[in-house]
Amino acid sequence: MAKKIFVKDLSKYIGKEVTLQGWVRNYRKASSKLRFVIFRDGTGELQAVAWKPELGDKNFEKVKALTLESSVIITGIPKKHPNFENQYELQMTGIKIIHISEDYPIGKKEHGVDFLLSNRHLWLRSSKQNALMKIRHTVYFAICEFLNKNGFFRFDSPILTPNACEGTTTLFEVPYFDQGKAYLSQSGQLYLEAGIMSLGRVYDFGPVFRAEKSKTRKHLTEFWMMDAEAAYVEHKENMNIQEKLIRFVIKSVLKHNLTDLQTLERDIEALRKADAVFKIITYKQMIEILQQKGIDIHYGDDMGAPEEEALVEGSDVPIFVEKWPKHIKPFYMKVDPNDPEISLGSDLIAPEGFGEIIGGSQRENDYKILKKRMEEDEIPINDYQWYLDLRRYGSVPHSGFGVGLERLIGWISGVRYIRETIPFPRMLYRIYP
Repeated sequence: MAKKIFVKDLSKYIGKEVTLQGWVRNYRKASSKLRFVIFRDGTGELQAVAWKPELGDKNFEKVKALTLESSVIITGIPKKHPNFENQYELQMTGIKIIHISEDYPIGKKEHGVDFLLSNRHLWLRSSKQNALMKIRHTVYFAICEFLNKNGFFRFDSPILTPNACEGTTTLFEVPYFDQGKAYLSQSGQLYLEAGIMSLGRVYDFGPVFRAEKSKTRKHLTEFWMMDAEAAYVEHKENMNIQEKLIRFVIKSVLKHNLTDLQTLERDIEALRKADAVFKIITYKQMIEILQQKGIDIHYGDDMGAPEEEALVEGSDVPIFVEKWPKHIKPFYMKVDPNDPEISLGSDLIAPEGFGEIIGGSQRENDYKILKKRMEEDEIPINDYQWYLDLRRYGSVPHSGFGVGLERLIGWISGVRYIRETIPFPRMLYRIYP
């Protein structure tokens, strides 16, 4: 009986009869006795050769009945592809049809974005979307692997929260029994700060929600975030951990997803060049650099997409922008002891115009300073008394950062629209399917 295998393992079974289970990506007629079936099973694709004299009349008729996305089990003998090095094809010896697909709505012709998003459940089967999901898998587990190896413990923060870490204006509100309002979390950071007092280094990784009424290519209302916090880590070391993490992810994707990157037509050499020492500049230097490039930006302004793209123009590696004016950044960021108007935070801007992929900072660990800052920013003290308590019982210097999974995947894969980097995107005007 032929051994069941995956396409990815085909090269191990040259000359041996095997069975594969999957779907018909495409097919073509070469002659009355010859058909080529492009077969996929999730792990890869191959060309299956249906030659009537070897396959037999009955099986050949089954091949002739195939349609796009029909599900089949095929048996055959793997051989080296006659025209392409390191590729293989299958000389079919048998076929079992599981289901003949109806007229598949996604073909080779151009489809509009709205059509593809409305048919996302089917669009995911395309070769490029398949490649993106595989890269997503690698990036997710590479982040976890790096953190697990560097003393971080998984520490899951709640999705339902009684308040927000940066105000409620961009939060999804939900009723919560007789407790009043609750909100879908936009970050687990504050809860992670409690976790470090027990475990030292912690991270969470899951969906977060932001009700921003934004329609840019970089925004989703539901996305995945990895937040990490570490006790006894200060600003410079915090950036060092972030750099090591991103470079580890790059290496992992280049190791495991080279074929997927090629499918996406990613500039792989640009990705390799990014695996080098990252640049670090101050906010003040960033303003000067952008002004020299003719950008209308002034001290005290935040960066938008055009500024981010201009900043990294010509840089092979991501750039840290550190030491921002404290009024731009959230209340929990520690101020620079050398300048009380500056916060010890940083944003990591990806090259090639992909924008911010990490935000991080040293956190304020002094009770009186943090409380004063919260009062200045009109943060409700009663709602955050538990957070202030962390500064009353064994407070230590600590830092943290958050990685937007979809934005990171977008840069690494070279895909500009992050709606393609998540299986089912949720956007301002889309919640279907």
